[in-house]
Amino acid sequence: MGQGYKHFSLEDRCEIARLQAEGRSLRQIAAALDRQPSSISRELSRNTAAKAYKPVLAEQKARARRWTGSRLERQTELRNTVLKGLGNGLSPEQVAGRLAYEAGHPVISHETIYRFIYAQITRHNDYSWRQYLPCAKAKRGLRGRKGGSPASFIQQRLSIVDRPADADDRNFPGHWEADLMMFAKYGQAILTLHERTSRILMARRPGNKTADLIAGQIRQIMALVPQPLRQTITFDNGTEFARHFQLHDLALKTFFCDPHAPWQKGGIENAIGRMRRFLPRKTDLATIPEDQFNALIAIYNNTPRKCLDFHTPAEVFIKQLLHFKCESTSRLSPG
Repeated sequence: MGQGYKHFSLEDRCEIARLQAEGRSLRQIAAALDRQPSSISRELSRNTAAKAYKPVLAEQKARARRWTGSRLERQTELRNTVLKGLGNGLSPEQVAGRLAYEAGHPVISHETIYRFIYAQITRHNDYSWRQYLPCAKAKRGLRGRKGGSPASFIQQRLSIVDRPADADDRNFPGHWEADLMMFAKYGQAILTLHERTSRILMARRPGNKTADLIAGQIRQIMALVPQPLRQTITFDNGTEFARHFQLHDLALKTFFCDPHAPWQKGGIENAIGRMRRFLPRKTDLATIPEDQFNALIAIYNNTPRKCLDFHTPAEVFIKQLLHFKCESTSRLSPG
């Protein structure tokens, strides 16, 4: 026999039930399983229910005694920290990553956080817990179907395949993606611009989505960005971007995704998905004050991202600005 105590498996418990049904004694059952008679006696006394020993029920009772709850149920301080992060709009992965970044070592896995939230929904039948999850879903769903494309109506359109190779590599800043974040109420939309390297998000609420207005608002935003940080911008094939050529005098090259291929500008698609946590499609933008709108954009830009080693987009973008500012200063300095 082994030196240490070994828990009974479900197979062991099935064998105990079979031998007991045959009328075997405790010593005979113990000998058949190569266990001590006291272990068999303890197993029967602790896990027998309603005067009958049932293997599956015995297994469940034994596991219930050993289970001490998840870490988030046992560690109040950690649970409060995690829930605070989730409540501020971070995903479980972002919470876990930021905790690891701040502590210098892994603290908790994102899967543990997901399991904890799902467990609360299941045990208490309380679906309000789903509000802690990124998309507020109790189960992970599927993406929607792809829509149509009016690419043939866009003048001076250049395909994304003609975009410089630097734009495909996120190591080179200055390459942007743009899209409209649409809402259920007719005419409401948010113009969003996303820089591929830093993941910084800039946004405005245009009064309508006419091509001239959209191009004008993009010009106003991009004019505030230093020239080295505005190289290219990529759109989908919506007609609201048909005046894209008005951006060319900013030395900003414009490109378009292939029809039915929004994944080619995945950064802005991901950004809009994240903003949906704060601004679901049914939101009435007219009820959102400007300071609240700006605060929501700030939350996005100050959220740690796994793809940035859990730095925030704002932190990375500021480093880019300082880098080009220092370069400009050094050029003006006397040799």
